[in-house]
Amino acid sequence: MSRFAPDLAAADIAPVILAAPAWARIDITVRDPRLRARAAETLARTILEELDRDSPGRDANQLSLAL
Repeated sequence: MSRFAPDLAAADIAPVILAAPAWARIDITVRDPRLRARAAETLARTILEELDRDSPGRDANQLSLAL
């Protein structure tokens, strides 16, 4: 994980997992592979959305470079 987000720690992700829907946190442990996969996808989506929300937005005062 440090390769992609060097300033991200497990302590940053844990609250996001706890904020995920309860059914996803419970279903990640069931035997049915379809439910487990759906729960894992929901947990991953929740983490990505929260991390994306915390990322700095685009500054309107910064000029974009033409490539």
